[in-house]
Amino acid sequence: MKPYVHKTFVVQLQAGDTDRFPVLAHLGYDPDDPFAVTAVFSLDGRVLARWRLDREMVAEGLAGPVGVGDVRLRPVSSGAQRELRMEFLGDPLPGGGRHHAVVFVWAPAIASFLSRTYDVVLPGQEEIRVDDFLAEVIARG
Repeated sequence: MKPYVHKTFVVQLQAGDTDRFPVLAHLGYDPDDPFAVTAVFSLDGRVLARWRLDREMVAEGLAGPVGVGDVRLRPVSSGAQRELRMEFLGDPLPGGGRHHAVVFVWAPAIASFLSRTYDVVLPGQEEIRVDDFLAEVIARG
């Protein structure tokens, strides 16, 4: 059995026109879902958002802009501070537009987390058990 990788750290959230404020980010990697990283953002024990991110996209976001849909990532730096900017577009708002939030994560922390996932499943070595997946889909009916 391959180990589950988990890391919790403080990130900066900017929602709408607000200033940044700290929230917890819980990143998880399950080798049974080898292409995905789960990100759960919480504040005072309450889950604010949960996203399934493409592991390769997160890695690419550390080097340059990626994403054209609901999730967009890009590196940013101010002085010696290197961050990963994670932009999330959510559900539509009643008056038009969409919920929008930006999370700023210390880039070396993301790189360290990804490195730990590579210890479990190397990039390019991900496998999906197609038979198990199809059985699950059929069982849901």
